[in-house]
Formats: sequence, C-alpha cells, structure tokens
Amino acid sequence: MNNSQKAVDVLQELNLFVNDRIEGYKHAAKLTKDPTHQSYYNDLVNQSTKFSNEINSTISNLGGSTETGTTAKGKVYRGWMDVKNTVVGRDEESVIESNLYGEEWAQKAYNDALDNKNELPQNVVQMVEKQKNASMATCERLRQMKNSAD
Repeated sequence: MNNSQKAVDVLQELNLFVNDRIEGYKHAAKLTKDPTHQSYYNDLVNQSTKFSNEINSTISNLGGSTETGTTAKGKVYRGWMDVKNTVVGRDEESVIESNLYGEEWAQKAYNDALDNKNELPQNVVQMVEKQKNASMATCERLRQMKNSAD
C-alpha cells in the first residue's frame, strides 16, 4: 500500500469519529437545558463540521472517496443515551459526562491516526495534530463544566 492510500484509509477511519462528534454534539444541544452549554455544543458542531470537511477535502486530494458515515459504536451509544435519559431523566451533569466520554473516544481516534504518522504526508500529520489539540482543549473545557455542575 502506498502512502497516499494509507493516508486515505487513516483519514476515512478518523472521519467516522469526527462525524460521530458532530452527531453527539447535535444531540447534546437538544438535550441540554442550559443556554450557555447549548451554544457551546453548537459551536462544537460547527468546529467538527469544519474538521470533517477538511478531512474529506484531503481525502479527495489524495484520490480517495469521502467519508460521511458514523461508527456503529457511536450510533449505539447515542441510542443508549436516549434510553438512559428517558429512564433516569436528563441532567446537565449526565449530558456533560456523555460528551466527555465521546471526546475522550475522539482522542483515541486521533492517537490511532497519529500512530501512522511515519507513513502519512506531513500536511496530513499537521492537520490531524491540529484537530487533536482542539479536541484536547474541548476535553479540558468539558471537565471544567462537569466540575462546575457537581
């Protein structure tokens, strides 16, 4: 497998998780009762959409097919959150915890992509690292929100 094909494969896999991120924050924006949190989640939807577009543009430039799907795990998790919220009710802390869990999962996806950095073009590595850093900042903000909700 050449480096371009490896980069396409890595980016297609990563974009499944970025698309999960989009869907997760859309879901959180609907669930939250806090207007400040809703605004933040909508900002994260926009950020994630930009990330997905950036990844898909790079995939296209490398000759691959863009990725618009989500992971099976993400779909199951969002369904489980709906059931949980119906049974035990929704509170801000549980919405934040769900987002934090999802963001930590995104970090794993970025780390997995960067495990291949020696086989990826430098511009791809830089893009993935930039997005990973933004995700790390989101994790930190969510932790602060969770601590405030306690």
